[in-house]
Amino acid sequence: MRLENTFIGARGVGETTERDLWERGVTHWDDVEDGVLGGKRGERLRAFVEEARPRLAENDADFFAGALPSGSQWRLAENFRSSTCFFDIETTGLNEHSAVVTTVSCHRDGETTTYVRGRDLTPGALREELAAADLLVSFNGKRFDVPFLEHHYDLDVTTPHLDLMYPCRRVDLSGGLKAIERDLGIARESDVDGREAVRLWHQYEAGDEAALERLVRYNRLDAENLATLLDHVGERLHREVFAPYAEG
Repeated sequence: MRLENTFIGARGVGETTERDLWERGVTHWDDVEDGVLGGKRGERLRAFVEEARPRLAENDADFFAGALPSGSQWRLAENFRSSTCFFDIETTGLNEHSAVVTTVSCHRDGETTTYVRGRDLTPGALREELAAADLLVSFNGKRFDVPFLEHHYDLDVTTPHLDLMYPCRRVDLSGGLKAIERDLGIARESDVDGREAVRLWHQYEAGDEAALERLVRYNRLDAENLATLLDHVGERLHREVFAPYAEG
């Protein structure tokens, strides 16, 4: 589903009204004409579409993230896919005040970069990486990854952020990232888990370069598999939310 099929960004237009429009064959911004909605809501819908067109042409993800309800942020994904940063971090613990970030992997437009503590994991590198993205995608990143990065690297992460944990729940995919991957049959060529990732970092600090290689591989897979997970979840939500009207 694309943003051009979305009307709930207009003030006063909720999901019920949006579905009513879709049922009447108004499924794209191009279909919005005078009279599709009456009164103030019709004016606001037309104003939204008029403003949304140039905003989308300018790749202004912030505009749409601000206009759409939190539960509908997944609708940004298709339009901003090439400029989406799928990211994941590894740490030495669960509390940002007592643990440190060891690696950060960012996957964008088919390429993955991993930053390592003590080497190239710096505030400047992270700011540059995040600035290059129009949309961030994580799994539980709003509660975990972002607080760690903001605390340790003096960042203020304001890029629109789709945390896949919540869309997953909406389509009845529960548990952690690895459990959901198994449920969906997403391949993972690594036997490392979160606890082992901490041990690998300490082994690297003791001089074991091979341990770092395993840790980096694990972290990169976390970031890269988010792209596959988004495809699965996005397709399910498309079928659930929009496809019945688009195909009707």
